[in-house]
Amino acid sequence: MEQFFAWLTDFNNNVNGFVWGKGLYLLLATGILMTVLTGVFQITHIRHWFAETLGSLFKKDVSGHVKGKSISQFQALCTALAATIGVGNIAGVAAAIVGGGPGAVFWMWVAAFFGMMTNYSENVLGIYYRRKNENGEWSGGAMYYLQEGLGKMKGCKHIGKILAVLFSIFCILASFGIGAMGQINKIVVNMVSAFDIPALSSNMLYEGVSVYHLVIGVVLLVIAALIILGGLKRIANFAEKIVPAMVVLFVLGSLIIIGTNYANIGAAFASIFKYAFTVPAALGGVGGIVVKDIVTQGCKRGVFSNEAGLGSSVMVHSNSNVVEPVRQGLWGIFEVFADTMVVCTMTALLVLTSGLIDLNTGALLMEGAGDATLVAKAYAGIFGIWGERFIAIAILLFAFTTVLGWDHYGSKAWEYLFGTKTLVIYKVIHLITILCGALLTSSLAWDISDTFNGLMMVPNLIGVLALSGLVVKITKNYIDRRLKGEDIKPMLSVLPDIQEKQEKKL
Repeated sequence: MEQFFAWLTDFNNNVNGFVWGKGLYLLLATGILMTVLTGVFQITHIRHWFAETLGSLFKKDVSGHVKGKSISQFQALCTALAATIGVGNIAGVAAAIVGGGPGAVFWMWVAAFFGMMTNYSENVLGIYYRRKNENGEWSGGAMYYLQEGLGKMKGCKHIGKILAVLFSIFCILASFGIGAMGQINKIVVNMVSAFDIPALSSNMLYEGVSVYHLVIGVVLLVIAALIILGGLKRIANFAEKIVPAMVVLFVLGSLIIIGTNYANIGAAFASIFKYAFTVPAALGGVGGIVVKDIVTQGCKRGVFSNEAGLGSSVMVHSNSNVVEPVRQGLWGIFEVFADTMVVCTMTALLVLTSGLIDLNTGALLMEGAGDATLVAKAYAGIFGIWGERFIAIAILLFAFTTVLGWDHYGSKAWEYLFGTKTLVIYKVIHLITILCGALLTSSLAWDISDTFNGLMMVPNLIGVLALSGLVVKITKNYIDRRLKGEDIKPMLSVLPDIQEKQEKKL
């Protein structure tokens, strides 16, 4: 058995290295291509996408509750952010700095800048190719534009279908791993550490896992079941209340720490730009990393956080009540902006200004601090023990909402493969993996699920690249009609019946 696990570990490491190595180049190339083809849309139309997202939050058709099976545009954003804003925004950013130095933050920004247009393109295609399922709910995602978009191209019928099936399989498996077990495991470990109850934590079930782990796991399982079994509407209602509040609290707490350490802000930014192209002494001499490793760390952590290019958030954006594909694409741009440019940047700055890292050498200055505890130590430096407890609660909320968001992703992939009538099977399995996450200690499960997470990226990006011309046409159609006032037929759906119904809503 040990030999089998050793072989499995090596095999997974090789696949993971390829997916997150070569695949990362494909991801960046897609983002750059879509940025160029759309005329650097995220910059040239920055006022427009801000006005149509953040500036439209008080419009009833954007944030008001929707009757029927759809959800509002704001609920779609919050549910997508619930899945993307997770442990990666706290521990992931810290890991990027520890592993690649301050310069990794620069490459995280670069990945996010181009990722805005990748996410935009995914969501435009998601709305354009979505359809209603037998329950009257919108169903959209990479599997549909792979089958109905790529699959309709000459000689690509079978390729489109195969890639759609592979994407769905990878999505389901990733939802069990990264989308459940990994997140819950982080919650439990942090809660046990920050809010220790000796009577429970000292009573061991087996090595590394106590009764306390089990109790927290059962509580999370019950809460998750009450929300998940209520369907997307209940998940969206929960997300729109929790996500904005937790983001605001985390950003405010981070700003207090950064403000307290204001004297280090200039040096922090200087180190980000300096070490984006040179290796810090501590990492180069001891860790042996090179500039390529810094770029990889930053880009990889950025993608881990905002998920642009994975095709995941498309499945919830497609449930929006929006009519225009481009309108939901604008929310995709804002999603990456909020996740990486705001939340991840706050994490990076509070770590770099806290004095826990030598900005000249990149070395950790506090004994016992690591990528998993760096942010908590920074908060503790200002707020004491309650700072660490706040981070434990933040991770609880960030990670738990990620589980809820990924439940919807996995259910849509399951629906594509097996239909809506068997969805309860997926829901039960997903809930079981939540409890498993509280009780498992092996890192192999997380490593494998990380690989499946990355594997989603490959078929999705093939679809986006193949349909890039269509994204440009839909974008131009929107700009000509909405911004230039031209009287032309809108491009709203590939399906004639949906196109006709949506036109009446304009």
